[in-house]
This record gives sequence, C-alpha cells and structure tokens, in this order.
Amino acid sequence: MRVKVFKIRLPEEFLYIDQKALDDFLGNHDIIKTETAFIQDENYWTVVLYFEELKNILSSVKEAKTVKYSADNETLNSDETKILDALKLWRSEKAREQNLPIYFIASNKELLSVAKYKPAKKAELLDIKGFGKHKIENYGEEILEILESI
Repeated sequence: MRVKVFKIRLPEEFLYIDQKALDDFLGNHDIIKTETAFIQDENYWTVVLYFEELKNILSSVKEAKTVKYSADNETLNSDETKILDALKLWRSEKAREQNLPIYFIASNKELLSVAKYKPAKKAELLDIKGFGKHKIENYGEEILEILESI
C-alpha cells in the first residue's frame, strides 16, 4: 500500500488544475482509503489517498474467459431443427408453468445456440452465451434431457 497527498487549492486559478490532477490519479489507482481535511487558514483541502497501483492489481487478475458461443441466424440441419422445435416447446411449457414470459426462460438466440452447439453436460452450457449459473441450475438438466432424447 502506498500513500499520496493532494492539495486542492480553492482559488479558481488553481482549483481546476488541482482537481484534474486528483481525478487523473484516481483513474489510475485502486484507492483503499481516503482522508480529507480543510486547512482554513490557507483556504485549501488536503486529500490523503491510500492506494494500490492498478498495474499490480491487473496483473493479479485472471485472464478473462474465452468468448462464449453464440449462433447467429445460421441454417439448421434437420436434427438441429428438431432440437430447436423441442426446446421452444419446452420453453413455452416452462414459461406457462412458472407464469413468466418465454424470454425469461431463454431467448430464441440462446435456444438456437444450444441446438447448434449440442452440449452434453451442464459445464458445456456455460460455453453458450446467455447461460450462467442461475439458468443452468434452473433449466440445465431439462435442456440436456431434451438434447439426449432427440
């Protein structure tokens, strides 16, 4: 952890410059703690920042996951069409059962992606754009059963 002290002078000729320096610093560092004090005799603020440099933080962050699979309006073969139709029927029934709009269950694009990608296990559903932990926990097993049945 490092410390940096800024002086924010209130006269207009200094205020913008001092605030800009503070803003620039804040944008490039992870601030852990701040302290401020107004120095009345000299008419300025003192800002004390305790920080970590972003470059140190960024190097400790894991690499982002690879881009998730997302099918566009691609042509479907007959098996994929059967899968998509079955998924849409399941989605309609599930939405009616849960009294939700169908797009809350899964969007058309998500179902199209499932039909094209054909995941075999729940972990593979994570590779499809739009499928996160919640959706997989709630619907993953049923989606995989549909894929296995066709």
